[in-house]
Amino acid sequence: MTDRRLTLMAVHAHPDDEATGTGGVLARYAAEGIRTVLVTCTDGRCGDGPGGVKPGEPGHDPATVASMRRQELEASCDVLKISDLETLDYADSGMMGWPSNDTPGSFWQTSVEEGAARLAELMRHYSPDVVVTYDENGFYGHPDHIQAHRITMAALEMTALTPKVYWTTMPRSAMQRFGEILREFREDMPEPDPAEAAAMAEIGLPDDEITTWVDTTAFSGQKFDALAAHASQGENIFFLKMGKERFGELMGMETFVRVKDSTGAAVPENDLFAGLR
Repeated sequence: MTDRRLTLMAVHAHPDDEATGTGGVLARYAAEGIRTVLVTCTDGRCGDGPGGVKPGEPGHDPATVASMRRQELEASCDVLKISDLETLDYADSGMMGWPSNDTPGSFWQTSVEEGAARLAELMRHYSPDVVVTYDENGFYGHPDHIQAHRITMAALEMTALTPKVYWTTMPRSAMQRFGEILREFREDMPEPDPAEAAAMAEIGLPDDEITTWVDTTAFSGQKFDALAAHASQGENIFFLKMGKERFGELMGMETFVRVKDSTGAAVPENDLFAGLR
């Protein structure tokens, strides 16, 4: 459609989120010659520290964790062949309800207007043709994911750009299968209480509401290696316990909901750039 290089921008909350939800598309489109821009909003300081030490436990130094996770993020970007990494470096807010939610300077405490203005500046610089982020609930209710959604949608309103915009999601059929796999790899895992089970059942979307199914099977090895680059968080990344072959069988399709479009490309579609090339 144009001689200008097509550009994908993915807006994520923490180091490692880029690999979990969009590692396949980032690797695939980089291999196709598309410019891939990753914006990571927080420094990940509420993740595990060396030796698996948790936030609030003795030996957990947020600054050290943030530095370590930046190095891991850069390694993941190398694996996925990401063209450009931009970090907003807000303090990680932790899970919903943690005291760190209220820390001055945390992403959750940052005004949407401030975060959106900084992101809008990056959008004007890169002029993305496709923007990917989370839905209104941040997929599973994490405050930093919710805030990433808010600043992304607000930033788009601040610019004159008209990219295709997508929210990451999972088909409900796959969510059920992941629950079964999780119990397979964690035999000691207790059955969730009814309220937790009901909340889990609401994550993702019915299969027929998903607009975009992108086959990234050929890049599942890169996606696995990108996740593995975040070694300090390995305890929390159960996908790594599957091994690369099983991971590739189960994680070869990445799914999205298209929420803004000016191309008129028909849905369901199998390419984030449908209508643009």
